[in-house]
Amino acid sequence: MATCGRHTKVLPSELNKVSPERGDDLTTHPRKMSDFEVVPNLQQSSSSVSKSRRKAHFPTGSNEKENLISWIPENIRKKECTYFVESSQTSDSGRIVCECGYIREQHLEDAAKPPIFLGKEWDPSRHIQEMPTDAFGDIHFTGLGQKMGKYVRVSSDTPPRVIYHLMTQHWGLDAPNLLISVTGGAKNFIMKPRLKNIFRQGLVKVAQTTGAWIITGGSHAGVMKQVGEAVRDFILSCSHKESEIVTIGIATWGTVYNRETLICPTGGFPAEYILDEENQGSLSCLDSNHSHFILVDDGTHGRYGVEIPLRTRLEKFISEQTKVKGGVAIKIPIVCVVLEGGPGTLDTIYNAITNGIPCVIVEGSGRVADVIAQVASLPVPKITIALIQKKLSVFFHDTYELFTEGKLVEWTKKIQDIVRSRQLLTIFREGKYGQQDVDVAILQALFKASRNQDHFGRENWDHQLKLAVAWNRVDIARSEIFTDDHEWKPTDLHPVMAAALISNKPEFVKLFLEQGVRLKEFVTLDTLVYLYDNMAPSCLFHSKLQKVLLEEREHTAGSKMPRIQLHHVSQVQGSSLRSLYKRSAGRATFTMDPVRDLLIWAVVQNRKELAEIIWAQSQDCMAAALACSKILKELAKEEEDTDTTDDMLALAEQYEHKAIGVFTDCYRKDEERAQKLLTRVSEAWGKTTCLQLALEAKNMNFVSHGGVQAFLTKVWWGKMCVDNGLWRVIACMLFFPLLYTSLITFREKRLQPVGCLTRLQAFFTAPVVIFHMNILSYFTFLLLFAYVLMVDFQPLPSWREYLIYFWLFSLVCEETRQLLYDPDGFGVVKMASLYFKDFWNKLDICAILVFITGLTCRLIPSTLYPGRIILSLAFIIFCLRLMHIFTVSKTLGPKIIIVKRMMKDVFFFLFLLAVWVVSFGVAKQAILIHNEERVEWLFRGVVYHSYLTIFGQIPSYIDGVNFNIDQCSPNGTDPYKPKCPETNEDNKKPIFPEWLTVILLCLYLLFTNILLLNLLIAMFNYTFQQVQEHTDQIWKFQRHDLIEEYHGRPPAPPPFILLNHLQILVRRGLLRRPATHHKQLKEKLEKNEEAALLSWETYLKENYLQYQQCQEKQNTEQKIRDIAQRVDVLAELLDLDRVKRTRLVEQRLASLEDQVHQSAQALRWIMQALQGNGFSSGEDMPPMGSSKASEMKEVDLEGKPEESEPPYHVLARNLLYPGSHTLRFPVPDEKVPWEVDFPLYDPPAYSADHKDMAVQDPFSPSLESLLKINYNTMDGLINRQSFHGLYAVQDGLPLNPMGRTGLRGRGRLHCFGPNHALHPIVTRWRRNLDGSIIRKNLKKMLEVLVAQYPLSDVWALPGGSLEPGEMLPLKLKWILRREFWPQFQNLLKRGTEIHKGYLDDPRNTDNAWVETVAINVHFDNQNDVEMKRLNSFLQGCDPELCIRWQVLDRRIPLHANHKELLHKVSTLLSAYY
Repeated sequence: MATCGRHTKVLPSELNKVSPERGDDLTTHPRKMSDFEVVPNLQQSSSSVSKSRRKAHFPTGSNEKENLISWIPENIRKKECTYFVESSQTSDSGRIVCECGYIREQHLEDAAKPPIFLGKEWDPSRHIQEMPTDAFGDIHFTGLGQKMGKYVRVSSDTPPRVIYHLMTQHWGLDAPNLLISVTGGAKNFIMKPRLKNIFRQGLVKVAQTTGAWIITGGSHAGVMKQVGEAVRDFILSCSHKESEIVTIGIATWGTVYNRETLICPTGGFPAEYILDEENQGSLSCLDSNHSHFILVDDGTHGRYGVEIPLRTRLEKFISEQTKVKGGVAIKIPIVCVVLEGGPGTLDTIYNAITNGIPCVIVEGSGRVADVIAQVASLPVPKITIALIQKKLSVFFHDTYELFTEGKLVEWTKKIQDIVRSRQLLTIFREGKYGQQDVDVAILQALFKASRNQDHFGRENWDHQLKLAVAWNRVDIARSEIFTDDHEWKPTDLHPVMAAALISNKPEFVKLFLEQGVRLKEFVTLDTLVYLYDNMAPSCLFHSKLQKVLLEEREHTAGSKMPRIQLHHVSQVQGSSLRSLYKRSAGRATFTMDPVRDLLIWAVVQNRKELAEIIWAQSQDCMAAALACSKILKELAKEEEDTDTTDDMLALAEQYEHKAIGVFTDCYRKDEERAQKLLTRVSEAWGKTTCLQLALEAKNMNFVSHGGVQAFLTKVWWGKMCVDNGLWRVIACMLFFPLLYTSLITFREKRLQPVGCLTRLQAFFTAPVVIFHMNILSYFTFLLLFAYVLMVDFQPLPSWREYLIYFWLFSLVCEETRQLLYDPDGFGVVKMASLYFKDFWNKLDICAILVFITGLTCRLIPSTLYPGRIILSLAFIIFCLRLMHIFTVSKTLGPKIIIVKRMMKDVFFFLFLLAVWVVSFGVAKQAILIHNEERVEWLFRGVVYHSYLTIFGQIPSYIDGVNFNIDQCSPNGTDPYKPKCPETNEDNKKPIFPEWLTVILLCLYLLFTNILLLNLLIAMFNYTFQQVQEHTDQIWKFQRHDLIEEYHGRPPAPPPFILLNHLQILVRRGLLRRPATHHKQLKEKLEKNEEAALLSWETYLKENYLQYQQCQEKQNTEQKIRDIAQRVDVLAELLDLDRVKRTRLVEQRLASLEDQVHQSAQALRWIMQALQGNGFSSGEDMPPMGSSKASEMKEVDLEGKPEESEPPYHVLARNLLYPGSHTLRFPVPDEKVPWEVDFPLYDPPAYSADHKDMAVQDPFSPSLESLLKINYNTMDGLINRQSFHGLYAVQDGLPLNPMGRTGLRGRGRLHCFGPNHALHPIVTRWRRNLDGSIIRKNLKKMLEVLVAQYPLSDVWALPGGSLEPGEMLPLKLKWILRREFWPQFQNLLKRGTEIHKGYLDDPRNTDNAWVETVAINVHFDNQNDVEMKRLNSFLQGCDPELCIRWQVLDRRIPLHANHKELLHKVSTLLSAYY
């Protein structure tokens, strides 16, 4: 018995296997490939699949377990036999069993009591009852490691929706993208090792890549075992749990060995199950490699195949569900994969093909699979009973004698019908070209079925593409969908493009771009909002966006969450995007840039591959790369997950390298244009520049690039040449007439003449000159300040001191200008934040505030001295400001950076040092001094003396040797002396333990002087080494700030700078002129110039990307991978060639054996003739042709055989008669003609009773009633004449002139003999808006009138059966209004007769059939009055009818016999079909 309610760690379990051969009569279901549509407000991402799978495979939580324990017994039942009836059979142990198969002890107590109201015979419908299930939970396979799965015992009558709800809601499985039903032999069979490996790898690959469910029989035998081992091998070779595969085993409860261990009314969590193959007997063990088990119970024991009806219903239900993934809704497709198998497997294949499910037959697996594979490429007429008999003798040699003649006929008929639906049948042959893998064969089978499915217009192409996107199989999309057979419009790909973006499928995005999708047309405001609405829930940006929406809802006091708009996006990202998506009253208050907006969407989700593809499409690529780097770095600061942070920073670095790569190529081509790219104002990225983006993102590598530094140097020197020596500049500063010599050279030609007056202005407005003049001014200020502090600090300020105050006022004015100067219109708040971000600005403010404080104290006589002290401190701060001046130096600049970094190290080091200083100081003070109450001396003893001890100033009294009582105060009353240590009152000697204080001192010095100080040195060394590697980059990066500061600084130094301030005040305050930024650092180009510059940048970006691809190919590791891949491909081709050669040799040997055998027969005949002294007749001569050889040659044809129109009716021989449960007698093609002898032919009889028909032949025909019918003539109002002449009548019943159908009676037809019908085919030319006829392949295209009648889901031609005495069919009258009936009859008279005679209809029987007249009414002129009148009368018809003009082609979704009529019409009118 399983242990109930116990929690055990559950590891991912493996997948399940194929349905058992004993009962694999898998009745499949009708299937339609419905439309796909983009689903709004999709909140599912590609990661949800893996999350749900993890949930399903890990231990059940307490709440989940309680829900499961309460939900399953309420909704899922089992079956129990309630009446024991002794059976003639016995159990394996010889005990008496019930008719249900269970022994007496396994029944309920009441089941063995004498019956009162129950009948004596055992009846499953009465004696088996449902009750709550008692077996469910987690199953653990004992002795097989940590293999764990889910299981449940269900009644065979359980609704599929309940099971599907259990799997998706309680077991946590995500709905599949594909359903793979694997069927075949239930007994163990032998497969070739190579074929076995190919099958296992292909099946697992298709399941893993598409997110499919694999459904099998679940037992540890046969094909189920093959599937389980395939999954097991995959799990063992795969380290990550994201690739787990859902494998569902649907088995019969009554055939499961050791099932008693699974019974636990409160649920087994887990139930311990032992896989014991040795003792299982006729039962089967569950396969340990399946992840989920559904055990179907019908109340019996030992009966196989019980699960098949429920499995069929469940598969049908699942395939009818809509799966939403990546913004696309699809009906879940299903495919049947067949290995080996017996009679049950043949029924499974037949039912699947009949109901439109594609099947993949693995050739070489044996038995049924090989029989079908051998004849699949033959024309159907050549698949005869004799051929099937021969194949069965080969592949069923052990059980061939069990095949009766009737069974051979049935198999032949079913195989013919299977092969006839070639679009649903795919044969996987080892070595077949283009089909080396099973996964490709499975997906190709689905696409082939979809391609041959009837659809209106482009529906089936859309269906195939959306399947490929859902499966993430871009290889299949390239090979099967984007071919020359269909031309895709870019707009047709927009829905799947959105799906690929949401699902993060970069390969598909690249494919769609290659197919002509233009981002400018694809990305609209609604599309962008939709993409943000469907972001991956796991990403940081999504959670922050939801937080913004929640805050807005709380702010507006609304009940519903507001819809995402782009201004919400800007609120999440802050300054990076706020300038792009501004909010105002209108809906769209920003300029759409499709590439930019899509790139931001991909980057904020950290989707590397998608962002790279989109960036490659951008025009302003350098600014885009730098902006992406900035966004990623800002997001990385807020990301809590370390791995994600590292990924974001790595991606940001990659974008920086992209920008560097593009700029390098541009700079090599044209330095001037490359530098324009740095300063060009980018409207798309918030009216900023590439240089500014790089600075904000702190992209040091980009800023330190040689081209950027050359540009900064150029700005630094202003209009002067950069090769002027610094000594020349200083000389001209000190004596400006030197400017009018050739000492200084300028770049601009207008400044080159020596006598030019503008040379003076150009010189003194250059940043390098402004900088040195400010240095000179600042040094003068410091010298004057120092002189006043040390020499000239009077009670009343002197003129020198007033000059200092005036000088400081000019500095304050300059700092105010820097704070308020806003040429870009950022606003005061942002300018203030930018100002205070700079360390040197903070230092300036600090120095000014300290100076003002000192000045205030200095002007008050009572605080004159404190004022001087504060001013002295201000002087120190002003001196520290000198370091900023030295940052321009290439020598001193990096050293200042190192000093700044080391200051941080010292700050953290002080925390460690303080621990030792305070601990030693307190201990020392407590040991030496008793009750020191003076705070200042406490601080000295604890902190100050301890700190000085580190540097060697050891207290003299600490060891008692150098103690002098005169140097201290015994009672602590002398304020200038410390209190004396504890001393002896007699001799005044210290009595504290000297040995302890010495030990503490030694330990203190050991840890502080040796350990901590060396640690500080090591930290300094590390910082130096670390910074030294990047000091050049850091210096170049920070150099920009200095250059930008002096580039925008007024030319006059303080205090003369006040004149410039006065000029700015007049210009801005009085004249109201806006602030202008300097063009050298920010320049807005004209549209034409900007377009040309961006085109040039795009061209060089393409060159850069091509170069990167070449570099990747030249990479050694990549070369090794390419070579390895080519070797693998070559080995595969050689292996396939060997297989083909082996098969060819086998064919030739078989042909040779056949010819030798026939030669021997011919020689034997010759010998007999010679022995008889004469020649025998030629009739006895054996045939000399090699029939077997030709047969094998036909079998191995790779292409589809060219089949003409079938000579016999096909639809009239479908085994299941429509609208009933009646099965026809199987009639192979060769037995259709009445002339062919068919002794076994014994068809059932069926005649439906049509209560709604006024005239119908007898329901149960007797000979008397049949003799009253007049055949081959008019029988009252009923026309019993055939268009094919006289037909035979046998035993009072007419015989179908086209041959046997497998059913007697009249079926659903109302008359014996011919049932006449009329099918008008109304056509017109398909035209453009301008009235011109549309052509395809040089042929005109037709439109045909089709209708969909109530209670029908198929379209048909507007016609049908003629009632006796009527001229128009009843269905046609439904479409047309009564007043138009006579006019339509006239149209029919003028029409062209297309067909007149027998119609292959599924309702036909041996004694009743449909004959029709098809008339084409064609409107050649679009202005035809009759056509307009027809359209007007169609509009007023029954509202329950659907009528439309539909394009006529071979994929139009109509009845097969109607499509044959349309084919004749298109041939008659020479139109496209």
